Amino acid sequence: MDLGGLTASLKGFEEDVRKATSGLDEAKFGYRLWEKDPSLWKMEADQQKIITNSLGWMDSTRKILPDIEKLFSFASELKDSGIRHVLLIGMGGSSLAPLVLLKSLGAQASGLPFSVVDTTNPAGILAVERKLPLAETLFIEASKSGTTIESRSLGEYFYNKVERLKSTEAGRNFAVITDPGSMLEKLAGDRSYRKIFLNYPDIGGRYSALSYFGLVPAALLGIDVSRMLERVFLMMEACGPGVPVDENPGIALGSAIGALTLKGLNKLTFMMPDAIGSLGMWLEQLVAESTGKDGTGVVPMTEPKVEPPEVYSADRLFVEFRIRSEPDPALEAKVNALRTAGLPVLTIVMRDRLDLGAQFFLWEIATATIGAVLLINPFDQPNVQETKTLTGKILEEVRREGRVPEATMELAEGPLRLYRAGGESSVRQALSSFFDQAQQGDYIVSLAYLNEDQPMIDALEKVRILIRDRLRMASGTGFGPRYLHSTGQLYKGGSNSGLFIILTTDAGEDAPIPEQPYTFGMLLRAQALGDYEALRKHRRRVLRIHLEGNAQEGVKALKEELKAILPR
Repeated sequence: MDLGGLTASLKGFEEDVRKATSGLDEAKFGYRLWEKDPSLWKMEADQQKIITNSLGWMDSTRKILPDIEKLFSFASELKDSGIRHVLLIGMGGSSLAPLVLLKSLGAQASGLPFSVVDTTNPAGILAVERKLPLAETLFIEASKSGTTIESRSLGEYFYNKVERLKSTEAGRNFAVITDPGSMLEKLAGDRSYRKIFLNYPDIGGRYSALSYFGLVPAALLGIDVSRMLERVFLMMEACGPGVPVDENPGIALGSAIGALTLKGLNKLTFMMPDAIGSLGMWLEQLVAESTGKDGTGVVPMTEPKVEPPEVYSADRLFVEFRIRSEPDPALEAKVNALRTAGLPVLTIVMRDRLDLGAQFFLWEIATATIGAVLLINPFDQPNVQETKTLTGKILEEVRREGRVPEATMELAEGPLRLYRAGGESSVRQALSSFFDQAQQGDYIVSLAYLNEDQPMIDALEKVRILIRDRLRMASGTGFGPRYLHSTGQLYKGGSNSGLFIILTTDAGEDAPIPEQPYTFGMLLRAQALGDYEALRKHRRRVLRIHLEGNAQEGVKALKEELKAILPR
């Protein structure tokens, strides 16, 4: 089956997809989308106002095109002034697109060494800090609202460090990307920051990859932004208003995903070459935060290593990415085995890694389309604020009491400490009771408030694979607090089909937050506890496990307990 130039193997579901695309064609979806008609999604006045103020991403690339040369001039200015490194500070939509570009394309010869920090974990923050030439680093704080607690805390932390070195000249090492009128714009002006990039206010964070939030980092990395945008314009033309739905790659892709989600295939599973593996994080945020609400949604999962067909449950829809200039025969063979077994697979072919810009736009169109098929507003995030509010209450108690309030620990064996374990008498019984709640069509995610280094990533991946293989159930891993600005909306606002294991540990070496009575370690714990309470408020199945001592050893101990209780 051909979907707007995308290859689709959808045995048994072709008619469902045809009906969906036909319905969108009859509704003149393409024309109305480009006219920015909010009634494609909702009829309520308050919802339409949100939607109308969220569609600037559709033409931001054309608006920003005249300023591209200024971005390259800015990069040259930095190098001439002695800047030797760039650190982007952001969360969610402000950091994920730059992170994809960094990991997939890297700093080019004409660019600057570049890092991204999007954590409140003190170990991760200190590891980044110790690699930086602080006095010769440009720190870019990226935040639409300018009030995001993670990026604000990090911004103050690094400003304090540079101010100690450069006194009143510290502002020359800082820039911001934000919306007009934000608190961050005022702060940057007051401190004489080197540069203020004001983004278009009618773009939501997760749709901002092709605005200043994505393109300033791209230019500083030395990426050929002009060529990348040429590819974007070609994709915009392919997804244009006059293109029939079944020939329109973005709308056809979204239509297929939406139609199959309604048929129960809501575990959207991305399979891609290692070269662009980080794209999965960006896709997960875009799809989950946009569609996970009103008790429905698409559950995106990235599968780093494709397994034989019998490993996967029947609720999967696979999306395979191929790079024509970097063929991966082993990956293609494994995906072909899924097709042969009758599993549904969509295949997207990129010319090379520079097509990432076009992929950003393709998936933004597709996600907007999924929203219309599912009858939800894909531009709001009604449940994201809940964790922020609960975290704020915990931090207020920290201000009063000088400590993070903890619930009573119920079970402790080895490095595993369980809270609200359901009255069981052992860790193994508590884990068994928790997993006994899993039903067909569910998914399980480990939400790790742990340091995101490679050994920890590898250890958690082994846990994920064990759960997936033993239960034949979609499983994933999210690092906190990043997932709060990404898949967290889905976990609370989507269908009640997730089981969540929140993993915490004690901070080793901590880091203070300037002008606050709490440290980054305390903030991270407050965020974990806040989200734990938010999930419980929505009656989600959630278990918190605290890892005493060495967190990596704690994850290994958890894996051994799971091996003992999960069916073979």
